[in-house]
Amino acid sequence: MQMLSLKASGGQDQTPKAQVESSSSIPMVVLKVFFPSCCSSAESGLLVGHWIPEQNSAVILAVVHFPFIPVQVKQYLSEVRQVTQVNVSVLGTWSNCKKKEESLSEFLEDLGTIFSHEPWIQLCKETDSKFWSCSIIQKHPSTPKEDEIILVYYDQRKVMLSHLHPPGNLTNSTDHKAEDASKLAILFDTVAKSKVLFMKDRYDDGPIKLTHWQSEGVEASIIVELMKQASIPVCMLLTFLLSFVSSVCKSRVLKFWPLSFIWSKLSTCEQLGHRLEHLQVISSNRKAQNQPQLMRKANIFVSLLADVALGILLMSWLYRKNRIGHLADTLIPAADHVAKELQDLLQWLMGVPAGLKMNRALDQVLGRFFLYHIHLWISYIHLMSPFIEMILWYVGLSACLGLTVALSILSDIIALLTFHIYCFYVYGARLYCLKIYGLSSLWRLFRGKKWNVLRQRVDSCSYDLDQLFIGTLLFTILLFLLPTTALYYLVFTLLRLLVVVVQGLIHLLVDLIDSLPLYSILLRLCRSYRLAAGVKFRVLEQKTGKPLRLLMQINPLSYGSVVQTYRLPTYSCYPKDSWGSLCKKLFLGELIYPWKHKGEKQD
Repeated sequence: MQMLSLKASGGQDQTPKAQVESSSSIPMVVLKVFFPSCCSSAESGLLVGHWIPEQNSAVILAVVHFPFIPVQVKQYLSEVRQVTQVNVSVLGTWSNCKKKEESLSEFLEDLGTIFSHEPWIQLCKETDSKFWSCSIIQKHPSTPKEDEIILVYYDQRKVMLSHLHPPGNLTNSTDHKAEDASKLAILFDTVAKSKVLFMKDRYDDGPIKLTHWQSEGVEASIIVELMKQASIPVCMLLTFLLSFVSSVCKSRVLKFWPLSFIWSKLSTCEQLGHRLEHLQVISSNRKAQNQPQLMRKANIFVSLLADVALGILLMSWLYRKNRIGHLADTLIPAADHVAKELQDLLQWLMGVPAGLKMNRALDQVLGRFFLYHIHLWISYIHLMSPFIEMILWYVGLSACLGLTVALSILSDIIALLTFHIYCFYVYGARLYCLKIYGLSSLWRLFRGKKWNVLRQRVDSCSYDLDQLFIGTLLFTILLFLLPTTALYYLVFTLLRLLVVVVQGLIHLLVDLIDSLPLYSILLRLCRSYRLAAGVKFRVLEQKTGKPLRLLMQINPLSYGSVVQTYRLPTYSCYPKDSWGSLCKKLFLGELIYPWKHKGEKQD
């Protein structure tokens, strides 16, 4: 066991608010009794609980009132043990009398012979004094010295409903901290497994009357019960619809090349598939096996509700005051303005940009090539202009599926509207990459080296005079054409990166909504004791010759730990490249794809 070191907050008050922290080990003569605070005003009777011999501790779970028949009490506790798998037994007696009666004291001592448990705890609440008396009776005492007793009060309801989280740095912590965590886990697990014992209140017809945190009546809600009954047909209907949608998604039609490529590259399809998996988790009739699975289901359910609610708010805002019509009328002039700015940029590049002397022929070819693409793009936009308002009207309806779906559609619309910029970036990157690799290959020719494709390494090689002459000629041509190509590549790469940053911010918002554990955060805000990180102790009374009385309080989990523990997995659309690899790709002209392959889950 371990010693409790008391750090008082100051003063000589009878109830100092001191924190109790674990320290070094203490002798085995110290006995700790965890007593539920709801039983402080209970009538006299038997103390029912669980004895933990490794910790020399007793966890009191309930008080059996007088009168009772010992055989019936033993039979009832035997049934509780079979259901809960907890060794629940009679640990002692509880006395709460206004006047001290000799006959009652003798009767309580005699009960120790009927319920043979060692040690036998006799706890008495003295009416005339605020201190309690506690004595331990042992038939076979190990030491002649009287045991020192620590009486710890705990809120049975909070301990019952809370879930104790182990420390995050348990592997790096000391041995006594790991031992403390395991001891607390045993206490919380004992109370949680004894749920059947708390289902019996004082209104039940039976020979045994108990006092515990639900003795005044089982805690329940009519609204919750009605929702449980209504959720059964809803889940059955949702399961049928999801099975139909899943069979359609898994059909062979979607596995052909065009549809499979679109499904894997569009953000909207990725998000719909992600939400489909969430709906399958929620509508599953498989019961959650443990607390993390239950919290995951609750977090997904609340996340879906919040997502759909935000989407409906966005949809209601879009359809008010003809905002979609105004948006459609603004879209065409905005596209014309972007095209005009790109044309001005190309005219600037075809001249003398920043005073740089470019290759005239290549500059004119590239400039006219890109100008022709802009002309095609503007023609396509004006061709689609009569249908844009209708398209936006139907796209706005998709917001009822959730704000994340609407944001994903917005990202895909931005990708379609900036497709000409992406084409410019691909043309410039391929041309620049071709020249970079050509120059590097010709540079190896000057040094008498070559790239061995089979062995993937650079080997020595001898070249004749004609090969060296042609290599020098090609190297000179590529070197003098490189500045013109590099300038076009630089400009269109910056434009492409701007589009990627905008799409990246949208997907960060989508990932935030998908992964944020809203239910856990609300639970931490409203009922912080449900997510326990540990406990702390406060000294109530301390007097020589009387048991030390402590109050156990639950330390809630921090908000950062809540988010880190219950964060939902997401499907990120952007690769997590390091800055070094990103700069290397940009320098070598390798394409930066704004997607990842489907199935790469990010935690």
